[in-house]
Amino acid sequence: MNKENYNRREFFKLSFIGLFITPFLLQCKQKAKKLLINLTGTNHILGHRLWSKNFPEVSGIKEVKYLIIGGGISGLSAARQLISKGITDFALLEMSDEIGGNASSGRNNISSYPRGAHYLPLPDKENKELLNFLYESNIIINYKEGIPVYDEEQLSFAPHERLFINNSWQEGLIPKSTRSKDSELEFKRFLKEMDIFRNMKGADGKFFFAIPFSFISLDTTLQSLDKLTMKDWLIKNNFSAEELLWYVDYCCKDDYGLGIDSVSAWAGIHYFASRKNNANLYATDAVLTWPEGNARLAAHLKKRCINHIYKNHLAYKVGLEKDKVHVHAFNSKNNQSTLIKSEKVIVSSPQFINKYLIKDRHVFTKNFNYSPWIVATFTVNSALHDSEFPLSWDNVIYKGKGLGYIYNQNQNLNQINDKKVISYYLCLSGPDLNLERKKLFNKTENYWRNYILNDLKKAHPDIENFIENMEIYRIGHGMIAPVPGFIFGKEKKEASKTINDKIYFAHTDLTGYSLFEEAFQQGINAANQLLK
Repeated sequence: MNKENYNRREFFKLSFIGLFITPFLLQCKQKAKKLLINLTGTNHILGHRLWSKNFPEVSGIKEVKYLIIGGGISGLSAARQLISKGITDFALLEMSDEIGGNASSGRNNISSYPRGAHYLPLPDKENKELLNFLYESNIIINYKEGIPVYDEEQLSFAPHERLFINNSWQEGLIPKSTRSKDSELEFKRFLKEMDIFRNMKGADGKFFFAIPFSFISLDTTLQSLDKLTMKDWLIKNNFSAEELLWYVDYCCKDDYGLGIDSVSAWAGIHYFASRKNNANLYATDAVLTWPEGNARLAAHLKKRCINHIYKNHLAYKVGLEKDKVHVHAFNSKNNQSTLIKSEKVIVSSPQFINKYLIKDRHVFTKNFNYSPWIVATFTVNSALHDSEFPLSWDNVIYKGKGLGYIYNQNQNLNQINDKKVISYYLCLSGPDLNLERKKLFNKTENYWRNYILNDLKKAHPDIENFIENMEIYRIGHGMIAPVPGFIFGKEKKEASKTINDKIYFAHTDLTGYSLFEEAFQQGINAANQLLK
């Protein structure tokens, strides 16, 4: 969304940026030989124990009125909602030693950094629950004529975004230097089409495209868009410019982990048309972000329910027994299993987990697809020197393998420093996501090191010589993949249904979009249903 209100990730205003390499190559090459690499990721080994049910016998029984399974954003949001309703007799189980799910983070001796989601676009005025949360978290500090006033230190600082193309950096992410007149016309026509979709409403007066998903119109007029790919839609509407196809493909991968060949047209259009930018006093390129990414938001959610959280607890069996929900949970710290009896349970874990928790769940959850991801974080010395020409918050390489890198210290008031921390994002979005997932975990540390560095060398040929350390964080099931037929398909509807008014479900994969806003609203919706 720019001054023409098209999209939150385009037409950012910044100066042309140069790349400067220091002359001390010999010294830096010596440092490169000592490059420290940490290959890490989500605890997939513990999760895989769900397959075999290889857990010790139950050694104790506990009772709690309500139980939440999963400490991602959905589970934390559900906990917050229960507390806001005066409910304190509940517990939240999280399998890892860190809450937040895909909003996790790390820290080195220079800066915090994200290991997943790293920003939140400014919410629309209709999303009152989220606005209230941001206000209680002191992210919104006031309102001016009904429009939120944000703490400016929690907004991304300029320069915001740049694209490396034709051996130089340009402002914004829409390619400019290579565009022909025909290409220029296609971009204008495409953005105009997206603007039309953005403002379209169904017979019930609701927007066809909105965030969160539960806000959209129930009018089925446009649901046929979910039956074809975004690429098919582009071809059908005579869009063929190389730069446009790359740009739309990049945007789809950014939010869904899938490109235009695989993502549904409804989801592809949703990326451009869902945000209305109708509650914003700032430049429309501004987003909320923090050095640790959305882990900051997870920390705010955790504050109100910290005494209810049980980390390192993996729920491995959920079932109904008379008037209770019985949950078998494994404590990986003391290697003990416990039976937890509850009146009602909110399951906020993803469906690839749920199919091992609940009997017969695999019948429809087998059609849920997830894109694997890598987030690689570097400490760099001088390769991205910016004493004169600052790094952008987001830095993208045209036709790169990855989605670019984030400068995690973008908001630091002191920008004169010798070392910087950047996080590079890569989605493995091949046609067979299971094969890509195996590749993620089977390939060696050295393979991924070279893969990532070779991609970055397109813009920074000598970057390898200036890196001090690298963390390669692997996420096996990073984002739900909205393939054609999924958004409005039977499987997603079935997976969302409450079981006997006892077991409720809350996760972003039940909407089709792995976004903070969706997770936050899913938790609220599930908690409200439970309390009816």
